[in-house]
Amino acid sequence: MSGVRGKIVAITGASSGIGAATALELAGRGAAVVLGARRTDRLDALAARIREAGGRAEVLAVDVTRRADLEALVALAVDRFGQLDVLVGNAGVARTAPVASLDVDDWELMIDVNLRGVLHGIAAALPVFREQGRGHLVTTVSTSGLKIVPDQAVYAGTKNAVRTLLESLRQESTDGVVRTTTVSPGFVRTELVDHVQDPAQRDRLRESMAALGLAPEAVARAIAFAVEQPDDVEIGDLTLRPARQG
Repeated sequence: MSGVRGKIVAITGASSGIGAATALELAGRGAAVVLGARRTDRLDALAARIREAGGRAEVLAVDVTRRADLEALVALAVDRFGQLDVLVGNAGVARTAPVASLDVDDWELMIDVNLRGVLHGIAAALPVFREQGRGHLVTTVSTSGLKIVPDQAVYAGTKNAVRTLLESLRQESTDGVVRTTTVSPGFVRTELVDHVQDPAQRDRLRESMAALGLAPEAVARAIAFAVEQPDDVEIGDLTLRPARQG
């Protein structure tokens, strides 16, 4: 199976940014999308937009830190459309501060969402993929795990943990049933930095995003490129940055 049309795609973190852009891109290419996030009002508006354009979309309140929510998202895709072809694990949070600040609550939040949330998605989707004989895990990581800088130690650590996890799963899946793709964006114009607590740092990051940031649609197109490949082609990792990002 190749192309996007007709595929059933579940997306976490779908209420804004890369997740919402990916939903619109894939639905526009003929996929049915199953949208998961905590902000269901935004999901409802996004699904309505997709349906008005002739697409297919379902919505579910999902907190990726709860394993049952990911199981419910996968079940909704299978119940509504008969299968699940792709799970896009896009939900993520970023908190930046020196390790010495000892922001342990923020550390735990990033581990719970960025790492445990991905594991919950894998645990929910993998049995379905195995039963179907095919499936694709696409996961958003970050260039923060490729270029290590101060104040992002734990955030980058969670992203690199996911990168390691997906590469190991790829090597365990050479029977061709399960494909894995990690997508590593650089600066993207999203809400990710809005929750950085230090006002000066938050303002600097917002300025950098405004000046350099890619549109979320650029990442969505990269995800679509990975998804549209034939089943015997696996795009293991995609890295995309603004051309002016250092």
